[in-house]
Amino acid sequence: MTYKIIGDSCLDITEEYRNDEHFQIVPLTLQVEDKHFIDDETFNQAEFLKTVSASAQCPKSACPSPDTYLQAYKTSNADMIFVITLSQHLSGSYNSAVLAKNMYEEEVGDNKKIEVISSLSASVGETLIALKIRELAEAGASFDEIVKKAYAFRDEMKTYFVLDSLETLRKNGRLTGIQAFFASALNIKPVMAGDKGTIVKLDQARGINKALGKMIDILIKDVPNTEEKILGIAHCNCPERANMVKNLFLEKKAFKDVYIVDTAGVSTMYANDGGIIVSC
Repeated sequence: MTYKIIGDSCLDITEEYRNDEHFQIVPLTLQVEDKHFIDDETFNQAEFLKTVSASAQCPKSACPSPDTYLQAYKTSNADMIFVITLSQHLSGSYNSAVLAKNMYEEEVGDNKKIEVISSLSASVGETLIALKIRELAEAGASFDEIVKKAYAFRDEMKTYFVLDSLETLRKNGRLTGIQAFFASALNIKPVMAGDKGTIVKLDQARGINKALGKMIDILIKDVPNTEEKILGIAHCNCPERANMVKNLFLEKKAFKDVYIVDTAGVSTMYANDGGIIVSC
């Protein structure tokens, strides 16, 4: 059976996968004050970061409409469609995709098998789920088998991130002004993680490299059998830092493969300049 993997634009993929006919990205829209950015191939990361830095307001995102997802389902020639979205706790993208599935089945019928999966994650966490689905589909697995194994993979996957800048957290009220001031003044960097689709703080350190070191130690402690798994690393405008993180991981553990990608628009908004996100 033929397959298509549709992701919202927080699914960070390389140019190779963007050109793969099995992948399709449905973009979110980003807004900084009165300026809008479509998170597609026209997204300019440098311009967006500059606009965010110059604004006192928090950047916002708008999820794709149900109709956008519906059109993606209708125009796909695949027998099996797998949709991967941001955690439903972070965005309305999942709800839009589910509503579109219901609309498709009411209008067209069930001639295509469609499964909408909340990643309970973001960025490269979404990507690893997509790569797992691709692996299973290429191996000839049935729709039901792929769905079952994709959810099992998602539920075992871990996602962590370290931010070089707390500005987005400060602007959206996640930090008080005093906390943000002291964190910035003391160069304190939080080590964050996804916990069933929500964001939690695990640790902190003074300086980005120490925080990244703590993140690496946490992942290695939490994730067994790394030699059987892909390590996903997404970076926001800091490829040298991403490669440093890769090398630090490989000094301590073996992995099946390492996937490194620059963040697209939504992940750039959350991670901010210099941020690192890892999933495994």
